[in-house]
Amino acid sequence: MEFTVNGKAVDVGVGQDETAAGVLRDRVGLTGTKVACGTGVCGACTVLVDGRTAASCLVPAGAVAGREVTTVEGLGGDHPVQRAFAEHDALQCGYCTPGFVVEAAAFVDRWRAEHGTAEPSRAQIAEALAGHLCRCGAYAGIYAAVAAACAGKHDEGTVTPVRVEALSKITGAARYTTDIVLDGQLEAVIVRSPHPHAKVDAVRYDGPLADLLPVDRVVRYVGQPIAAVAAPTKAEALAAAARVEVDYTVLPAALSPEDEAVVYPTAASRKTAPRANEGPLARAKWNGNVRGPAAMSWRGGTAAKRIEKARGGGQTLVEAAFTTGVQAHTCMEPHSCVARWDGGDLHLHLSTQAVTRVAAQAAKRWNLRPERVHVVAEHVGGGFGSKVNVTADVVAAVELSRLHGAPVRVVLSRPEEIVDGGTRSGTRIELALLAGADGGLAAFTMDSYGDSGVSIGSNAAWHSRFFYGNAPRRIRDYDHITNRAPGIPFRGPGLPPMLWALEQGVDEMALRRGEDPIDLRRRWDGNAKRHALYDRAAALPMWRDRTDPGDGRLRRGVGVAAANYMYFLDPGTKVSLTVEQGAVVARIATQDIGTGSRSVIAEVVRSALDLRPGQVRVDLGNSDHAYGPTAASSCSTPSIGPAAQDAARRLAKALGGRSLDEAEGLQVVGKRPRDRRGYVTPFPLDHFAIGRGFSGAVVVTEVEVDTLLGRVRPARVWCGIAAGHIYAPKPARNQCEGGVIQGIGYALFEQRQEDPATGTVLTANLEDYRIPGIADTPEIDVHFHTEGWDHVPGRGVGLGEICTMAVAASIGNAVRHATGWRPHDLPIRPDRLLEGIGR
Repeated sequence: MEFTVNGKAVDVGVGQDETAAGVLRDRVGLTGTKVACGTGVCGACTVLVDGRTAASCLVPAGAVAGREVTTVEGLGGDHPVQRAFAEHDALQCGYCTPGFVVEAAAFVDRWRAEHGTAEPSRAQIAEALAGHLCRCGAYAGIYAAVAAACAGKHDEGTVTPVRVEALSKITGAARYTTDIVLDGQLEAVIVRSPHPHAKVDAVRYDGPLADLLPVDRVVRYVGQPIAAVAAPTKAEALAAAARVEVDYTVLPAALSPEDEAVVYPTAASRKTAPRANEGPLARAKWNGNVRGPAAMSWRGGTAAKRIEKARGGGQTLVEAAFTTGVQAHTCMEPHSCVARWDGGDLHLHLSTQAVTRVAAQAAKRWNLRPERVHVVAEHVGGGFGSKVNVTADVVAAVELSRLHGAPVRVVLSRPEEIVDGGTRSGTRIELALLAGADGGLAAFTMDSYGDSGVSIGSNAAWHSRFFYGNAPRRIRDYDHITNRAPGIPFRGPGLPPMLWALEQGVDEMALRRGEDPIDLRRRWDGNAKRHALYDRAAALPMWRDRTDPGDGRLRRGVGVAAANYMYFLDPGTKVSLTVEQGAVVARIATQDIGTGSRSVIAEVVRSALDLRPGQVRVDLGNSDHAYGPTAASSCSTPSIGPAAQDAARRLAKALGGRSLDEAEGLQVVGKRPRDRRGYVTPFPLDHFAIGRGFSGAVVVTEVEVDTLLGRVRPARVWCGIAAGHIYAPKPARNQCEGGVIQGIGYALFEQRQEDPATGTVLTANLEDYRIPGIADTPEIDVHFHTEGWDHVPGRGVGLGEICTMAVAASIGNAVRHATGWRPHDLPIRPDRLLEGIGR
């Protein structure tokens, strides 16, 4: 088939079932065109066909014969939209960015031809980009970039990218694991269980097969990996997977907490249960499918007695039950791995948040010396907590590579990603709050029942131990185990559902006492850093001037919620600096999943050594480099920033006044200095240490509620963050805006649904599993409070999780203000709202 790509004639052979996206990526080698959903929903694969945008994952390859196709690579890197994206930081992980850039470029070209340099409205930009999704939530920067490009502000002049890797991401040059193609590479497919609970008796196949079953050969959810096969192409691998025969003995399944079938019937099987939380697992007893209580109480008996006494009347008592749905991580780059064995060494290209951690796990699993495992993650298309371990895609790729003696790539499909790529646990939280005679918090109880499928350790209530002083509190966590896919850590695991309950309870207490909700929080909360945020929030016109919403169809409401989060770091972090060809190259075995780690290191080194931006290069995403942290628990920046500062100080001393041109090959290694007064933990736990102090957030949200259609539309969000020094302000602001948008998705849209009779996931695509789009983005104002962290080297801690935790609760409180009805269940669907307000 002949066609033209980016001005060049191409003649390739294509299969009958191939798509244009597949041909562009696999035959032509233009991997800037990403395939993220495969169903034309997300827009990542957008190209121009004869000047018109098209979702190339839906276009049959034969349909572009004789036509002109333009991919992101064909825009040349100097289109006003690309320049604007770089300068307005309109990206994070970058996996969706090429599709956005192509669509936006087409829109800007049309707009300029029709309107000159007039600036389009947000609504017009949202309509133009409605077919595109960004899981990181970089929409605020995208709005700004497109508006500026339309206004002619980036037609010429020097481009100053906000983040180090921006140019590679906006041109499609950035290579992700899904883009890796090695000589002789095979494609693999995972065979998955159609049953929620069964014993696998036999697996038959006429070729090499990787066994992915647990030791007891029991599958415990629909979609659990059983085996994997490989072939030269994905189509051949799918056909091979269809030939795999599996004999099952189907077992009774527990698909709801009421079902009697036991998921883990023995002590040995219970030890294999995956974890839904981070950190050590609290002890708890098992009773069938219930594990718990795991308790973190403080004078719990006193709290329970006070609550029970208050039920007799005479005191202000708030009691309620709140639920949250199961939220899928669904990163734009799905879980993926390319494995290759070479002379006894294992090489992994991997979409991971943890190059060092996964390298160590792989060495242990395959009985290799650590130096024989090499993990590379040059660019990573999102993670949010789902990519921190050796997962089934890694095991399948490694085992099949050994069996075939060739490189093997595994890339999960979007349905596989939503089913088995990870979820935030659902919860039911029973809450009681008691105010004393002086208006202070006298006691509270919280019982959380986690819905984590086959996982344990949902730990939502646990976090309430560290909020609102030291009033007596009884805190109990239970896991209700079912034969459904496992929950895993997700951006502040446990805290968003806990705060959904607690912060609405606090708001209800303020309403019943006739007190301003911010004033009540300020009295109950002893955290000085959050007090500064409360003062800011109380002075906001959005809060100060809120009025009675009335009884019309469209009602405005304003809500507030607060959050805190432990300060985590990796004290073993190191950064090496080497002088190479007149520049300083920083190397570290960490990864940038869109959070700006490259930019943090580059800015620290540049500023400390007084260098030009082009004189600092950052090489990360390689486990062979100096030890680096996992991108989890908001520990990356407070670990790598101080280590980079230490390395820069050492290099300055080693240079001794010489220029870089005079010091070729000079190398130093910087270490993460110890905090003043040390850490809460006496020694690191799995490389993590808990530092002294909590980061904080206060979120104020204004919503518009359509009481006829039941729709909730966030209009404005103010997000105050207390996390100390901000190393890279624009990427940090972008990350916090994205956190707000993920919080909006959690509050209003996201809920993975299963068939209650079979356990099959029904929301297995990005059409049915709804994440926020650009039109769902409110006006977002992020405020950074930078004081209060003088004991920390660099004076800054992580902010990637604290920014999203309180958003859902602030929306719930805003809906209560707008309608008089308090939502108790997430997401706040239209049917729930209409039923609640009696329409």
